[in-house]
Amino acid sequence: MSGQRTPLPGALPGTPRALPGTPGALPAALTGTSAEAATEAVTEAVTEVLIVGGGLVGLTAALVCRHHGLEVTVVEKRATTSPQPKARRFHVRSMEIFRELGLAQAVHEAARDLAGHDRMAAGRTLAEAGLLPLWRPSGPGGPEVEPSPEPPCLIAQDTLEPVLREAAVAAGATVRFGTELTAFEQRWETSEGEVVATLLDRTDGRRERLRCRHLVAADGARSTVREALGIGRSGRGPVGEPSVSVYFRADLGDVVRGREFNLCQIEHPDAPGALASVDGRRRWVFMTGGDTADRDWPRVLRTALGVPAPDLEVLSALPWRAEMLVADRYTHHRVHLVGDAAHVMPPFAASGANTGIADAHNLGWKLAAVLRGRAAPALLDSYDAERRPAGWFAADQSSRRTQALRDRATAPDPTLAHPYVLAAGGFQYTEGALVPGPADLADPEPVTEFLPAGRVGTRVPHRWLDERRTRSTLDLAGPGWALVTGPAARVPDRLTTPGPYATDLPVHRIEADFLPPDHLLLLRPDQVVAWRGTDPATATSALAGLLAG
Repeated sequence: MSGQRTPLPGALPGTPRALPGTPGALPAALTGTSAEAATEAVTEAVTEVLIVGGGLVGLTAALVCRHHGLEVTVVEKRATTSPQPKARRFHVRSMEIFRELGLAQAVHEAARDLAGHDRMAAGRTLAEAGLLPLWRPSGPGGPEVEPSPEPPCLIAQDTLEPVLREAAVAAGATVRFGTELTAFEQRWETSEGEVVATLLDRTDGRRERLRCRHLVAADGARSTVREALGIGRSGRGPVGEPSVSVYFRADLGDVVRGREFNLCQIEHPDAPGALASVDGRRRWVFMTGGDTADRDWPRVLRTALGVPAPDLEVLSALPWRAEMLVADRYTHHRVHLVGDAAHVMPPFAASGANTGIADAHNLGWKLAAVLRGRAAPALLDSYDAERRPAGWFAADQSSRRTQALRDRATAPDPTLAHPYVLAAGGFQYTEGALVPGPADLADPEPVTEFLPAGRVGTRVPHRWLDERRTRSTLDLAGPGWALVTGPAARVPDRLTTPGPYATDLPVHRIEADFLPPDHLLLLRPDQVVAWRGTDPATATSALAGLLAG
């Protein structure tokens, strides 16, 4: 039985046509609209997970899949990684994920040019700008909060992506740039099911049929996979006024020396906007209002800079407008949306790329559990149940923030989520792969305050476990499950879960202020608390139930 065949939006002329993810068998021969295409040989390959999109989130998804032992292929229609700086600030939660993958140090090393550029600045021009006060939150007792074992990282996307690409290849992923998905179809003729994708090598025109168990769409805000599936999006739509981002080179090292910054608000009436530092010296992005890229940018930029900048070179000027849109579902059978394919949001909270990285981290361990027979397929339903509300939360919070740096340098708006709730993954899942009890439901995670306490549905709080400050509570889980106990809990060193998905459960005894001496926390592979209580038998039963769906 075949389903209806419709073209992938934006497919090249003469390429095979896509199926919108409906049940059905793949036709024996995939042909395009031209006679030449109809006679082309189509080779065939197999992988467990196909990731469409080789950007920041797609490469992270590949790394997470390899971390969990899955075979993975990444296809990206572009010839190389992003030539644009795009995302630059990576929150502590993203760096924790890179830490688990063994990449945090490599990312920090690649970001060395912007080390220490964590301040904001403002002034009439860059030459006149001064640094704004550095806001640091304090804990309930007054001292500064340490939310994570990893500091945040300021690194341009065009610098980070090659690091992730190299790491993914080294980890065993197949990464193919210059390769475009032109068609896909979900099949159910076997008990396991599969997705059959047609790929086009854009360098030589060869076509290939690739069979996979799951397809992950990391193909951006204009996701052709999402559109082919007919998945709509909801949200506020456009936010604010149209803008233009001007990417340019100019050696401004002497101008900013002693005033190094992340962002600088330019308040000149003829050139208002924000200047972002890409490498701290020669590469910059100026963001200003406007709906056209057709302006005398060298003149505008020199006005904003307040210096002659004789070597100034404009590299690109890209019009854009902030939007807040979230996919109406993140999963369609064996196809899963991540990153901008699932959600787009204004950049004012620096949450877009970070939310996408968290999507990949959440999805990867669940794919591995199901594909390795360690959990029922129903576990994958929790991806949409958890990450779609998280995506909406991040997008909504981003939409409610301002681009005015002077406002952001003071204490944040108390009606908004605390900055560490966004940065440290403080959003609480209320549905999904969780077993909350009545006490958990009565004590939700605060949003306007950062008060992590090991609640069900939240990332386990960070506490150092050794005097050298090398091992964190976040290191106790991943890539497997773990049971964390207080010092007085009577629990063997290792437990085994009952039922058809029996698994060993390592036990870690710690002393931490958020964990009463006789309490237990069941940690998922993504360091999220799945259950909390005092009875080890209930803990193993809870895990067995989660794995059985």
